[in-house]
Formats: sequence, structure tokens, C-alpha cells
Amino acid sequence: MKPFEVFIIFLRLGLTSFGGPIAHLGYFREEFVTKRKWLSDSAYADLVTLCQFLPGPASSQVGMAIGNLRAGTFGAILAWMGFTLPSAIILVLLGLGIAKFDVENLKWIHGLKVVAVAVVAQAILGMGKKLCPDRERVIIAIITSLFILFIQSGFIQILSLVIAGIYGAFFMKTPSDLPQEPLHIPRQSRGAFFLILFVSFLFFIPFLRSIYPMQGIKLFDSFYRSGALVFGGGHVVLPLLQAEIVQNGWVTNDLFMAGYGLANAVPGPLFSFAAYLGAVSNFEPNGWWGAFISLIAIFLPSFFLIIGTLPFWENIRRLPKVRESISGVNAAVVGLLLAAFYYPVWTSAIFSLKDFLLAAVGFLILEFFKAPSWIVVFGTVIVSLLIY
Repeated sequence: MKPFEVFIIFLRLGLTSFGGPIAHLGYFREEFVTKRKWLSDSAYADLVTLCQFLPGPASSQVGMAIGNLRAGTFGAILAWMGFTLPSAIILVLLGLGIAKFDVENLKWIHGLKVVAVAVVAQAILGMGKKLCPDRERVIIAIITSLFILFIQSGFIQILSLVIAGIYGAFFMKTPSDLPQEPLHIPRQSRGAFFLILFVSFLFFIPFLRSIYPMQGIKLFDSFYRSGALVFGGGHVVLPLLQAEIVQNGWVTNDLFMAGYGLANAVPGPLFSFAAYLGAVSNFEPNGWWGAFISLIAIFLPSFFLIIGTLPFWENIRRLPKVRESISGVNAAVVGLLLAAFYYPVWTSAIFSLKDFLLAAVGFLILEFFKAPSWIVVFGTVIVSLLIY
């Protein structure tokens, strides 16, 4: 059964996908483009491009989109569940018993950061070959990466993609390497329904909160707005969450920062941090019920947006000018990955020759021996315990 297949695959990815959102895109590409061939490299890049433009966690939205393409709306839900629940459950357990754990100096955490370097490097190489096959698109990728590195901002990332899209629309020829095959996305009327839900929740929940100031409604509203209004992924949402959660006195700043450190050490999406915050909240609902409300609320906008936008994207991207624009944007996406490869992936992991060699070996095993990523992840963890 396709839905069950989607859940099992994403569950495995949720248990092994360390390294943050950029690394997740690398894991997804290896699994669904290279290994399973569920979609082409260019079609995958289209999904990444779309999700970069939407607010919310891009890697989770790409996963939902792939689940939707494979098994409909239910497949999108199962893809999200499989990819998110492992990290959410781990973070809730750690949050409920955080005083009993000492995770600051664990060697395997550093090993996970190192293996992320290998995964992202392979993703950049593979996508670069497909999406930057000529000098013009290589230059776009390089300029984009430099622009993002020197002016680090979620807004700058979006602006870079917009500029690359405008350049592509006016100065590039219609590319022949964009996918021609239909993506079998549900009809547009269903997409419009989900977009209406997105807007309705955004305005109705604050209104409901003002009438019924119950803690559960407050919790849902804060996390839904944080998930709906943030561009740039998991790290960008943290200031919003800190303002909403810490300043309201729901979670202490010490607990917030401890949870943020843990969220960076577990597999899966960084937005799973919401489950931790809901669990350790000072006010009921907290514990598992608070975690459930917070987790659903922060991901729900992303689900509405990606399911709602995909049907329109399928038709829009077929227009000649849009296809030319996508060609420019895809090259810029490679530049975005290249910038993220240096900061924060490389700068947070490579501190010595030992780190560099471990990452290089992981990359060679992935690229030339075609080993599954989860084998490289666990192999690197074992080696890190021996050499650090």
C-alpha cells in the first residue's frame, strides 16, 4: 500500500536525518530522486523552490509534498508523521526529564554534525550537475551564495530567489531540462479549500483567543502564528517562539535554550522543538497534551500552504516565462545550499583535520560507493566515539 510505504520511508528518515533542514533536503534527494526515482531531479528542485518561497519549515514541506504526490493528502499527513514524530517524542521525553540528562559534551553529537557535512556536500554536487549545467547558471549560484553569506537574513534568501527568477524570465532561454511529466496533483478546488483554511485559522484563532482566553487556545494561537509567519526555516522561528513563550512566562529562558540545544542534536525537523516547549510549559495544558497542541499548531500552516499551493504550481510552472524563471531560481537554490554548506553546516562541525577527514570519508562513501545515508550516519557516530 502506498500510504503505508510513505509512512515507513519517512519514519526511517525521521530516525536518521540529522544535520538540519539543508541536510534533510540532501537525504530526501538521495531517497526519492536517486534511489526510488519517484520524481526527477528537476521536479524535486521545483518542489524545493516552491517551499523556499512559502513560510514554514522548507524540508518538512518538501516531505509533505512528496507524500502528497505519492499517496494524496493522507500521504502528506503520513509523511509528516513519520518524519516528525521521532524527534518530537525524543524531545518531549528529554524535556520531561531534562534534569536527569547531561548532553552537553557527548561525542556522538559532534559526529552527527560532521556527517551532515558529507550529506550536504553530496546534495550540492548532485543538484549542481543537474541544475547548473552551463556557465550562466553556475555564476548565478556563486553570486547567490556570496550574497547570502555576506548578508545573512531570511529575507535576503527570499530576495535572492526573486532576483534570480526575474533574471531567468527576461534573460534566459526556455530550458529543456525542466520536467515535462505531470505530477498528478489533486484538483485546484481542493487546493483553494486548504488556502482558505490557512487564512481562516490565521485570523479566527486570535479572535477566539480574545473571547475565550484559555491556555490551550493561547498555546495553539502562538504556535500557529509562529509557523505561519516565519520565512527561512527552523532557526528563524526561534526568536518568534522566544518572544511568545518566554516573555509570556510559559517557559523559562534556561529551559528554552536547553531545549534548543537538544533540538539541534536529534534527527528530524527543528520545528519539533515546539513539542518540547509545550511539554515543559508552566501552565496546563503541558506534558504530552501540551506537546501535542504545540506540535500540531506549528506545522498546520505549512500543511495548509503546501497542499493548497501545489495544484496551482503545477499549471503555473508550465508557462514559458515561468519555466525560464524557474531555471534561474533553481540555480539560485544551488547557491543557497552552497552558502548553507559553509554556514552553519561546515562552521559548526569542522574544527580540525580529524573532522575534515571524517567528513571526507563519509562523502566518498556516499558518492562513489553509493552507500545508504543511514549507514554513513551510524558509521560516523561509531567512529566519532572511538576517535574523539
